[in-house]
Amino acid sequence: MDRIEAAAEYLFELREHRRRVAALPPEIAPRTLAEGYAVQDLLVRKLMDRFGSRPIGYKIACTSPLAQQALAVDAPFFGVMLTHSSHPSPATRPGAEFTVRCAEAEFGFEMAADVPGGVAYTAESVKPFVGAVLPSLEIVDHRYHDWKTVDAASLLADNAIHGAWVFGEPVRDGWRDLDLAAHATALIVNGTTVLPGSGAAVLGNPLNVVAWLANELPKFGRKLSRGDRITTGLTTAVYLAEPGDHLEADFGALGRVALTLSGD
Repeated sequence: MDRIEAAAEYLFELREHRRRVAALPPEIAPRTLAEGYAVQDLLVRKLMDRFGSRPIGYKIACTSPLAQQALAVDAPFFGVMLTHSSHPSPATRPGAEFTVRCAEAEFGFEMAADVPGGVAYTAESVKPFVGAVLPSLEIVDHRYHDWKTVDAASLLADNAIHGAWVFGEPVRDGWRDLDLAAHATALIVNGTTVLPGSGAAVLGNPLNVVAWLANELPKFGRKLSRGDRITTGLTTAVYLAEPGDHLEADFGALGRVALTLSGD
């Protein structure tokens, strides 16, 4: 077994047993982002085999300046979203399903057409390929004691520390007239605590994240395709959820989604 395979197997076992470590063992830890993605590919295959799952799109991590500074990177990174961990709202999941439960209100998108490579996309030029906005909530889940002390390659190897995605009804009409950068969001915890946010928190505009992904995927022999769904990163302050919490992500005119983390 080579280093890449060993790292994927190690991360898979951590997920299976919901175990946390300070870091990946140095002899198998990915040394570059490219190695991290190679580990991620193998881990995703193991997860698909384990759950009879398939890919539905991508989650983007590290879309805020603070997260990028903490990890000493100057760009986001991506993970793969899978059918077994993607749930329509309202959803209920066991709190014990996750090792860590970082709840994030995020703009989701659904692609209406394949995005050709060989073009440097911007928020405006990628917009015609987007078919819908989806209000969504991601549970970020990782296997490390403190993600801020782990490098980006190890985080993205763990499928960009993706846990689960809850999505609302796709909004196909009218969203192009909205200023998504200025669009207000909120994470509401147990009906009382409200964490406000906006689209400006994700690279200044959530469509900037879609453009980044359209430009990044061809570097790894991939492309954004019709039907792909994307969740674009944290829009509010971080909330570490506990079993028993009821979470709602409110996107105003774009709708809201709900997730209950049961105590079992």
